[in-house]
Amino acid sequence: MSTGIALSALMAAATGNGTTPAFKPSYKTCHEISKLCPVEMTTLGYTPNFGVNIFVAAGFAVAAVSSIYFGIAKRTWGYSSAVAFGCILECAGYIGRAQLAKNPWNSTAFQTQIVAIILGPTIICIGLYLTLKHVARALNPSLSLFPPRLYPLFFVPADVSCLVIQAIGGGIAASAGSADFTLLQHGNRVIIAGIVLQVLVLAVFGAIAGLFLVRSRGFFGGAAGREMMPAFGVWKDGRFRLFLGALGGAYVLFLIRCVYRIAEMAGGWGNHIMRDEPSFIVLESFMVLIGSGLLAGFPPGVFFPLMSRSPAIKESANARYGHGGGSSVGGGKADGSDSAGTEMAERAVSA
Repeated sequence: MSTGIALSALMAAATGNGTTPAFKPSYKTCHEISKLCPVEMTTLGYTPNFGVNIFVAAGFAVAAVSSIYFGIAKRTWGYSSAVAFGCILECAGYIGRAQLAKNPWNSTAFQTQIVAIILGPTIICIGLYLTLKHVARALNPSLSLFPPRLYPLFFVPADVSCLVIQAIGGGIAASAGSADFTLLQHGNRVIIAGIVLQVLVLAVFGAIAGLFLVRSRGFFGGAAGREMMPAFGVWKDGRFRLFLGALGGAYVLFLIRCVYRIAEMAGGWGNHIMRDEPSFIVLESFMVLIGSGLLAGFPPGVFFPLMSRSPAIKESANARYGHGGGSSVGGGKADGSDSAGTEMAERAVSA
């Protein structure tokens, strides 16, 4: 007998006969596991692993604390705030899943984990987007496809749009629970739209950043590039290379996570992918945790200090990169086309 037939029989038996309206388990009518409210009738269909979720929550907590510390110490406000806030949301989401391990019918924990785990990576990606402007300015703005000052002005609002769409979808889904299937599906479709948009934004960012790095590699491989100091010093700096590697790794991991989420949500709530905890742990939990760990573990204040707001930190970095006079790399107007109004807008979203 299949699980569905068995559950139907259980519901009929619980009501006394097949003609009495069957009891419908939902997050409003069920408050704990029982014969009328088996775990299989929850949206997830399983009891989350307590140990794994506590481990992941702790990992995000460490990443958040690290980001806050280096953001304050090295004055990389925008980047660190995005990574820290996103990690705090993720931590809250996995604490919610740990609570579901104790009681899968905990509606507050269910709603918290839906919203927090969906929104966290989108906020963390803001930190990723803020780096391109500074990298382009530090190396050679003329190699950039667009003026570097435009990158945060485009990618940050685009990412926030993804965030808003997913937040609306998550709110709809969380309020529906399993009681209103139609409303749940509407929330699901909105979430998918937000994640698809996020993949598109990530793809555009990756294409532009990849093209810039390819051009930079060719430029610094020539005589003109090797004579361009301190930009050549930045390009050859070991810590800067590690920073780029961390960004690249995080980018790939977040992209994998988004593709998984689209596949997971496309089948609707309660589909076989959504009800498979191992795939969720590997393709959602660990992808985002490792990606966040890379962004927090290789902070720009240490590995690419030209992103700092501190003049002293920038001056020290330029000295290390081989600056020998004149205007310093990474400070002021690098592309010569900033207006006063644009500078004000840029400061609002830059790191």
